[in-house]
Amino acid sequence: MKDARLPFSPVAGNTMPANREFKFTQQDFERVKKLIYDYAGIALNDSKHDMVYGRLAKRLRAHGFTTFQEYLVLLERGNEAEWEAFINSLTTNLTSFFRESHHFPVLLDHLRANKAFGTLNIWCSAASTGEEPWSLAITAAEAFDSLRPPVRIISTDLDTNVLKTGQAGIYSAEKVEKLTPAQLSRFFIKRSDGQFEIRAELREMMTFRRQNLIDPSWSLRAPIDAIFCRNVMIYFDRATQLKILERFAPLLRPNGLLFVGHSENLYHASHLFKLRGKTVYELEKPK
Repeated sequence: MKDARLPFSPVAGNTMPANREFKFTQQDFERVKKLIYDYAGIALNDSKHDMVYGRLAKRLRAHGFTTFQEYLVLLERGNEAEWEAFINSLTTNLTSFFRESHHFPVLLDHLRANKAFGTLNIWCSAASTGEEPWSLAITAAEAFDSLRPPVRIISTDLDTNVLKTGQAGIYSAEKVEKLTPAQLSRFFIKRSDGQFEIRAELREMMTFRRQNLIDPSWSLRAPIDAIFCRNVMIYFDRATQLKILERFAPLLRPNGLLFVGHSENLYHASHLFKLRGKTVYELEKPK
């Protein structure tokens, strides 16, 4: 899951623009909202009506359907392959290397301060196309001045398509333009096609896997030294946010850190986390 910027405006009620290929009623939209909320905890509001139509119309064409009712029945019958395509269609990825740059010096200092623990664990819970977890890997390498630091990074996302991109670790020159020349030469190999590929040594600390944050079980084990969950909570309602945060807390090492997005806060979970710095939280000590 990822920070979304959805460039569509709402459509009220059952109104359907004349140029629409498929009829998409409010009732259809409500069914979509329920499906994605029940499956992934994502709470869509009415302003996403057009976005949903635009994304899912492609799926109707792919199946040769003429109505949304046909498509929604396919989902409701539990078609596993289409569920994956459905989720991938409705999640948007906006990411870059060292985005929200103030977090990385905090992480670097945190890793250096905890060398005594041996192997340190980081969870990137919204890996998207990989720029964030690879930024974490670069930070870890810089913290220990080694291409093979004692750090293990688990990178997860709900969207399987973006996980494949992240795992490939190959980026255009435009994608890596925020990196310094020193970082590019140290952590990437420039390919003959002009793209940049993450060095094999950094891959040794990285694991990519799919994880739905509202699944009853997670493939993560304590202790985790830092959790990056940035621009994810904006997708969930308050109750779902709290459930996820309640599961984060016992995974963190007692001095572990939770990094969230620039527009997110954990005021409603003050019994679990307290603010340490700009959108960086630590565990609240028991009273």
